[in-house]
Amino acid sequence: MTAPFTDLAGLRALLRELPAPDATAQAEAAARNAQLTKPMGSLGRLEELALWYAGWRGTSRPRLSRPQVAIFAGNHGVVARGVSAFPAEVTAQMVGNFEAGGAAVNQLALAFGATMTVHPLDLDRPTGDFVTEPAMSEADLVAAMAVGWRAVDPEADLLVAGEMGIGNTCAASAIALALEGGEARDWTGRGTGVDDAGLARKAEAVAQGAARIAGESDPLQVLRQLGGREIVAMAGAILAARHHRIPVILDGFICCSAALVLHRAAPAALDHAVAGHQGAESGHARLLDALGKAPLLSLGLRLGEGSGGTLAIGVLRGALACLSGMATFAEAGVSDG
Repeated sequence: MTAPFTDLAGLRALLRELPAPDATAQAEAAARNAQLTKPMGSLGRLEELALWYAGWRGTSRPRLSRPQVAIFAGNHGVVARGVSAFPAEVTAQMVGNFEAGGAAVNQLALAFGATMTVHPLDLDRPTGDFVTEPAMSEADLVAAMAVGWRAVDPEADLLVAGEMGIGNTCAASAIALALEGGEARDWTGRGTGVDDAGLARKAEAVAQGAARIAGESDPLQVLRQLGGREIVAMAGAILAARHHRIPVILDGFICCSAALVLHRAAPAALDHAVAGHQGAESGHARLLDALGKAPLLSLGLRLGEGSGGTLAIGVLRGALACLSGMATFAEAGVSDG
């Protein structure tokens, strides 16, 4: 599938032309929900989640049959500053592990019936060190966005975007700082488990990178200056899902940094997305607040890979099973009071 853009102007046009949910289907789902054999609202957020999904899929009795987990991998020049506990070659090694089925996200995708695809992006060509230079050219940004767009299966009925990239929590922190402000320490966590000295180096890199582009207000340019190819590709996949009316479950801190770029570029760009979980990475809760997304789960995860978002597929399956499978009061012959 060819991406419908060749430059930043094309991307901005897509951000202005965002499909809306099916209001009729959502209203019909709400009417059905009101007649199910339970007190109204007794299933809490499961009811909201099911109605949200029904609107985007255009049916009042939705089923989840083709979830997709798409994993994107990229390498970062800033790793040379000692901001990660692992060397850059681990990115490629973990891509091999994904492809062999050995990672945590492979097991979760299998457990919840999701197809998983893996998309490495120029692993032999790390991004520029964003402390001193732009991470990517505009051509690199557009190319990575296109990888994300093409990765989405138009026949999927749910998308979880995940990532692998040594150093990418550093890039995600810099993006968050540049777009949301505050102090570098507000957004910088231990990532792969850096020690105190590593955390200090990481926060310094985040602060310097954001300071280098101080005054830049265009979210796509912030992404180009500070991001990684896998972060860009996740943004492209989330945007593609919107245009296919495929609901999205957001993963952790890094995925949410990609989502933040879309949110700042177009405030309604994430209406088709929910937050799968709140992870343990410092700054994730703050980032979810910036997105206006309440997490479905909070289990102390900090792995990335799309693991938290994939785990949340189970919550969505439960919500849809109740909306579409429960009997109404009339069908069950139960008095509705």
